[in-house]
Amino acid sequence: MAPLDAGHAPTAVDRVTDAVRDEILSGALPADAPLREAAAAERYGVSRHTVRAAFQRLVAERLAVASPYRGVRVASFDRATIIALQHLRAALEVEAVRIANERFGAEWPDAVLAPARDALARLEASVDWLEAERIHAEIHRAIVAASGSPRIMEAHASLGSELLLFLLHVRPHYTLETLVAEHRELLADVQEVGPDAIRAHLEHSTRLLFGG
Repeated sequence: MAPLDAGHAPTAVDRVTDAVRDEILSGALPADAPLREAAAAERYGVSRHTVRAAFQRLVAERLAVASPYRGVRVASFDRATIIALQHLRAALEVEAVRIANERFGAEWPDAVLAPARDALARLEASVDWLEAERIHAEIHRAIVAASGSPRIMEAHASLGSELLLFLLHVRPHYTLETLVAEHRELLADVQEVGPDAIRAHLEHSTRLLFGG
């Protein structure tokens, strides 16, 4: 999800996109569920043109797919898609941690760690899973940002809503408490152990979904 620019008032397209995105990421709209223009236009009190533009955004975010004769549906996020996403995350996050350790050694500066620690504190206080998923993603972005590499940070940020969709799928394997504990440990391990820590963390979440 791309945040609105400061001072940018939400448009009707923004509002519909946000509402449908939240339903997908909360699991209220399951995989392969149809997204119907007419029903959405009536529900949100907007034109079908507005709904069509909102659905196009969701397709661009990989939360929905559009195909001939089937229309727009919630993305299925199958095994191949999840594994491909995890491979991309590993390429970016492992390299980011390697660069950060090269810059700072086994103890990153407080200023570098502050965004991840702040997100971890908010995750601990969270009571809503959709909010927790977004904060979880912030922690990983903060770890990537420690690299100081603009291109890696940009590529990781572009995962956006697709990363949140992954977190929706892995949600049944966690409680908020175990999610907090695992990421507190991760924040220490990426400094002390380095790239292998983030690689093991991502492999663990993939195994939770598929076994092995």
